[in-house]
Amino acid sequence: MLIQRKQRVIDTHGMLLAVNKIFKIYKENDIETVALQGAEFSVAPGEFVAIQGRSGAGKSTLLNLIGGLDTPSAGQIIVAGRDVAHMNETERAAYRREHIGIVFQTGNLIPFLSALENVILPLTWDGIPVPEAEKKATQLLKDLGLEDRIHHKVSQLSGGEAQRVGIAIALSNDPELLLADELTGELDTEITNQVMDMLKKLHEERQMSLLVVTHNRRVAARAQRILHIADGLIIEEEQDE
Repeated sequence: MLIQRKQRVIDTHGMLLAVNKIFKIYKENDIETVALQGAEFSVAPGEFVAIQGRSGAGKSTLLNLIGGLDTPSAGQIIVAGRDVAHMNETERAAYRREHIGIVFQTGNLIPFLSALENVILPLTWDGIPVPEAEKKATQLLKDLGLEDRIHHKVSQLSGGEAQRVGIAIALSNDPELLLADELTGELDTEITNQVMDMLKKLHEERQMSLLVVTHNRRVAARAQRILHIADGLIIEEEQDE
């Protein structure tokens, strides 16, 4: 049985997220693949940051590590003063429930359930009573413009609508940090603009930190700051003026 330890709070000088010299090496038989080789950056509370890079640059690997879905080979990932890199499985699960939301490229939805049921499910897993979970899920979907699609199955939704259901799930635990992985990768330009408009509005209204990884320059341009990644390293930064 894994025990959740009381972790020391680490000073990140006012930053919500601090990534310090992160390495990730995948090993298969005698072959090693270096996905990240010392990446480092930080995100302030309420800041919208994009990480832009080509396929294979290490974007999704980095997001998975920050989201506690994988562990780095070396380095520190500090979120809200806690080192995610050295948490055990129980601690990482609690961290995901209490601090972050993740929007996956595919939406990560159950196709035979309705939009509402998809949002209710993780809330009930966290111990929220069904009536309260249903009320919160309904409001989230309405806030995302899906009031007429609440009871439609995921298989009956458009790509943009399904992505918004994924965003509703990610927001359901009121995260301090929202992570989004190529969330518009399979959407056309018009729907991409709609989803990004909505995400930026939510970021401003909720004052949460938002970290988006993307290969799309137009998506990255919505952020206050753009970090460019190549070969597992942050290589340059653009600041919104």
